[in-house]
Amino acid sequence: MWVIAAALCVVFLAVFGVRHFVAETYHVPSGSMAPTLESGEYILVDRTTRGTATRGSVVVFDGEGYFGGSSRYWVKRVIGVGGDRVRCCTDDGQLEVNGHPLDEPYLPASLSRASAIDFDVAVPEGRMFLLGDSRNDSSDSRNHLGDPGGGMVPVERTRGHVTRVVWPLTVARDISH
Repeated sequence: MWVIAAALCVVFLAVFGVRHFVAETYHVPSGSMAPTLESGEYILVDRTTRGTATRGSVVVFDGEGYFGGSSRYWVKRVIGVGGDRVRCCTDDGQLEVNGHPLDEPYLPASLSRASAIDFDVAVPEGRMFLLGDSRNDSSDSRNHLGDPGGGMVPVERTRGHVTRVVWPLTVARDISH
């Protein structure tokens, strides 16, 4: 009896440790990241990257108090980090980061302009500017420029970088930036 209880405790601690320190799964609730991530998919998040932001990475973050809505955790792409200037749009309809057009091969082919909303923002140190890949269906930093924090979320709120889609198995794949 004690052996079974001890084994269950070890399993519980291992699962908790992996989930808290190594990897965690999240459900994608909407199509705001299509075609990179589709609604209903489950993603694996690398928890060893929590509290970091790399331009171009897809991250899960705690948007409470920064992004409205009923969800606490959001999944978006990091477009700008502290010190960056992000502007929309160039004459060709591209985003510009630090004066250079941003190549965004992950955007839906139907999108003729990187954003329907014009903006020109300086990302404060320790913050990140986040956009969904399906820009016409995404509530993101652009939509919250007038909210507390100016739509830019503290990097420390990052839960981790998305590494792969794990469910459904028929569409499991790596997510790289």
